[in-house]
Amino acid sequence: MIRLLYFASVREALGVGEELLDVPPEVATVSALVDWLATESPAHHAAFADRARLRAAIDGRFVALDAELGTPTEVALFPPVTGG
Repeated sequence: MIRLLYFASVREALGVGEELLDVPPEVATVSALVDWLATESPAHHAAFADRARLRAAIDGRFVALDAELGTPTEVALFPPVTGG
């Protein structure tokens, strides 16, 4: 079971800030996780359609989308962070 956290536009598109899901064992990278999530509902598909505007963190550490998933307790997905 992985706790998925969604922030900013990803959260807005999904209508939830987090989900607790059983991820299939063949989902080995963050990118594969996003691919799998995109099949869960039309809202998930829309939220994850533009991968260039997506960032991730595994257990509080920023990672690239091609990072190995391993056995995390938490994965966060969010758009790029900008400052002002």
